[in-house]
Amino acid sequence: MNKNDLVAAVSAEADLSKSDAQKAVDAVFDQIGGALKGGDEVRVVGFGTFSVATRKASTGRNPRTGESIQIPASRQPKFKAGKALKDSVN
Repeated sequence: MNKNDLVAAVSAEADLSKSDAQKAVDAVFDQIGGALKGGDEVRVVGFGTFSVATRKASTGRNPRTGESIQIPASRQPKFKAGKALKDSVN
């Protein structure tokens, strides 16, 4: 399922026009992204938790040359599925 499929499904399920469903889906993604950018965690009970993890700087290798390269520290978004979501998949 891609974003357009998600918008179509939300539109059908919530009895909204596709443009309203598009706005709703975009708003949800924008709010989650904004919260993560600010360092907050987003918990959706029964679905899961979106959070930000900090990765330390490390040394890697260029696969072409074998030369060592420095990989800078970064912040990565993470998602941990909630129990209800895990149970529904299994």
